[in-house]
Amino acid sequence: MVFSSVSFLFFFLPLVLVLYFSVPFKWKNAILFLFSLVFYAWGEPRYVILMLISIVMNYGYGIWIDRAGERERKRVSVLTLAIVTNIGLLGFFKYANFFVEVVNASLHTDIQLGPVPLPIGISFYTFHALSYLIDVYRRVEKAQSNLFRLALYITFFPQLVAGPIIRYNSVAAQLAKRAFSSVQFAEGIKRFIIGLSKKVLLANPLGAVADTVFDASAADLSTGSAWVGIIAYTLQIYFDFSGYSDMAIGLGKMFGFEFAENFNYPYVAKSTSEFWRRWHISLGSWFRDYVYIPLGGSKVAPWKVYRNLLIVWTLTGFWHGASWTFIAWGTYYGVLIALEKAGFEKVLARIYPLNHVVVLLLVMIGWVFFRADNFGYAAQYIAAMFAFRSGTIGDAQALSLLSMNWLPFAIAIVAATPVAASLRKLKLGTAAHRTVTVCVMLFNFFLFAEVILYLINSTYNPFLYFRF
Repeated sequence: MVFSSVSFLFFFLPLVLVLYFSVPFKWKNAILFLFSLVFYAWGEPRYVILMLISIVMNYGYGIWIDRAGERERKRVSVLTLAIVTNIGLLGFFKYANFFVEVVNASLHTDIQLGPVPLPIGISFYTFHALSYLIDVYRRVEKAQSNLFRLALYITFFPQLVAGPIIRYNSVAAQLAKRAFSSVQFAEGIKRFIIGLSKKVLLANPLGAVADTVFDASAADLSTGSAWVGIIAYTLQIYFDFSGYSDMAIGLGKMFGFEFAENFNYPYVAKSTSEFWRRWHISLGSWFRDYVYIPLGGSKVAPWKVYRNLLIVWTLTGFWHGASWTFIAWGTYYGVLIALEKAGFEKVLARIYPLNHVVVLLLVMIGWVFFRADNFGYAAQYIAAMFAFRSGTIGDAQALSLLSMNWLPFAIAIVAATPVAASLRKLKLGTAAHRTVTVCVMLFNFFLFAEVILYLINSTYNPFLYFRF
């Protein structure tokens, strides 16, 4: 799916751009919508109908809520029906087998549902639809009367299969009218190349290292191998997902859209709360505005604040996948953030700069649960990290992996910090600025060439967030 989607973009994106900029504005949304459907069908043809049903259904719900006017009970009833329908579809395709397993384990039954393939990106486009409907209910936005505009919002191909989660109220005006400029288009190309390079040149080789370690028996891992594996995975998942977000933002710019940032150097955070203000920003803000605040947020009794945090973060974990390890991962962050609310964040602030190290350590422990298939493996892996195990085979493996991959490790560690962002803020003279601009352009051409060579010569190209 991933390689075919990337190759599809390379082959057909130029054609779409030509068509897009050749027609009047009134046809631009239709072209993007049709291309988005073709893009989705290229990797997941059988679920295009499901997506179309979701579009028409939510278009109708939005109109229905809007036309209810001041009849609050009817507005609430329609919104409730809409939420139940959307969550029901998501629940069936993503969680049905998980719930069947829970029922079988609890009641000692033997219900067999059979495999239910997961439609790619269903978690993302379901949340797009829900944010639209809730905003219409709250009167933040009027119901969209143009079906093509709503369809494009839900299906726009840059963020369709792996996010970020674009809020309707942030793009509603752009769907109706947007400006185009050569500067914006050039920025979009540059951002797309940076994102693709993050994914292909950093996340992929680091992912191969992580897979080598995590595919081994956790009970047999040396401490060195365990740390190499989790550091590789920590960097892989960041560059995988932030790279995809960069590509989505870059492609959006090329078509005249401006999307909000989704990552802000999360690994420099000084607390887990700050980490989540910097990581997957669109998901965190979605749960904050549509779950945490409606529950009362932080404007309730302290015990209710902690309850709200645990509910939100457990749901965040469950959103990522139908697995107890994902639920544990989300609950883990709920507990950590609740502890920080209770005063631990002040303790972290007093031990600066060691608080960075503490937060990174806590984040990496969380990533073990995120990566592991079961609690037994996660427990054994964490034990290997802190048991100071040595072993000829394990230590040799760690040294070998580091020696063969030291360059992507080194580049990734530097790139995960705001060093480059700080350099961009330096004030330069006119001549120096022109020189830097030319060097950056040449560097981007070099990166793009390296990406092409990698994709041609490698069959290893996973996309972690496609499964969500």
